Amino acid sequence: MDRQAFVVIAEFQVKPGKLLAFLEAAREDAEHSVADEPGCRQFDVICPEGSEDTVIFYEVYDSRAAFDAHLETPHLGRFREAFPSLISEERPVRFSQRRYP
Repeated sequence: MDRQAFVVIAEFQVKPGKLLAFLEAAREDAEHSVADEPGCRQFDVICPEGSEDTVIFYEVYDSRAAFDAHLETPHLGRFREAFPSLISEERPVRFSQRRYP
């Protein structure tokens, strides 16, 4: 297996009282990404300790093309419809190339 991968890190600041709703929308997107997209290797939804209003997505794809395909999926469309009312800020998405492991 090629160990190199395209990594996407997205970060959101969630509005007070909206964390559970945001996490449910994120769970649905993450589960479908891994289950339905052959190019999606990993999709973690992370809540950093000490920051109750921040959620980070750590996504690993086979390639940039696999991520671009993700952008066209119905489950991402549903997430895009749901999240604007739940967040106060979407921080700039970071793209990286994983070299190891």
